[in-house]
Amino acid sequence: MRDFFKEQLPDDLASLDLSHFDYDLPESLIAQMPAASRSTSRLLLPCTSPIQDAHFHQIIDQLHAGDVLVMNNTKVIKARLYGAKSSGGKVEVMLDRVSGEHECIAQIRASKSPAAGSVIHIHSADGETAFQFTVLSKTDRFYHLQSDAPLLPMLDAHGNLPLPPYIDHAADDFDAARYQTVFAQTEGAVAAPTAGLHFDEALLEHIKDKGVQLAYLTLHVGAGTFLPVASTNLDQHIMHQEWFEISTETAQQINHARQTGQRIIAVGTTSLRALESAHAQQNPTHTADWTLQATAAETRLFIRPPYRFGIVDALITNFHLPQSTLLMLVSAFSGTQTMRDAYNHAIEHGYRFFSYGDAMFLERSHETPPPA
Repeated sequence: MRDFFKEQLPDDLASLDLSHFDYDLPESLIAQMPAASRSTSRLLLPCTSPIQDAHFHQIIDQLHAGDVLVMNNTKVIKARLYGAKSSGGKVEVMLDRVSGEHECIAQIRASKSPAAGSVIHIHSADGETAFQFTVLSKTDRFYHLQSDAPLLPMLDAHGNLPLPPYIDHAADDFDAARYQTVFAQTEGAVAAPTAGLHFDEALLEHIKDKGVQLAYLTLHVGAGTFLPVASTNLDQHIMHQEWFEISTETAQQINHARQTGQRIIAVGTTSLRALESAHAQQNPTHTADWTLQATAAETRLFIRPPYRFGIVDALITNFHLPQSTLLMLVSAFSGTQTMRDAYNHAIEHGYRFFSYGDAMFLERSHETPPPA
């Protein structure tokens, strides 16, 4: 099998740097549209020997009665806005997160960075001012903005769906439906939790009929998920911040499953990040008799090899960008060499990559210590 990764792995995982997560991907494998129907996308099973190819509706064969399937119910908002500064200069505003009824954190594209106190006029489809932002402050590349109207209704009326930067078409009505999970509920994400895009209502019913429990949490995916890792030395990387919430009901489902020896399966890296963030915050010493508590918190958790996981036993995920923190996360979860073999196999066999692409079912590697 051809190796598409650019650097050989070091003997010591602690010496991994950014270059070890770089690989060559033919542009033709970047999915520009999803599969014709959600559950007909392909599914790679890289933790079997040999690696197996399947289709996503066959995910049910990997699930057992009593498993808890944890899904992120965040809903993508229309987070891209167009307008102008008071001087007339054109502005594009890309929200990272909604931080209050009238406030948000955003990136701004303009010929000249707007200063604190300046006003940005957001345009409606006919070019008229629909509402205004006042720039409160700027930290690094992110602006703190305040709107003169309740923000979520304004986004729904005048915003645009923010497709990822590697998708080469503007969002339309088709994307409005397919770049959203069927279980999306809580508004706040600016990017979809893409592993969840493969599930349709019929598949979820089949999964429940098998005795698998469905549990939901919320992590609002921010625009920071697309930011590149700037430093070769991973110790210097500062992870972007995201907000998550785990309800009492979901915590109880997870605790019962752990106490009875059942598996916790995260649908997507966002679900895994929320669960492992809660564990890192509540049980940093990996105490064996710990139980998960309901929580709403911020996280900057950066998961990379080697990492000791505390909750998640298996993971459903898409294929991730070269040199991304998400590729580092799955490498920590299922093993760096296992992930290299999986990506090499996927490229050779024409799998479709990234948000609208295909999926994998991963099991926690024996290289990493088991959950406490």
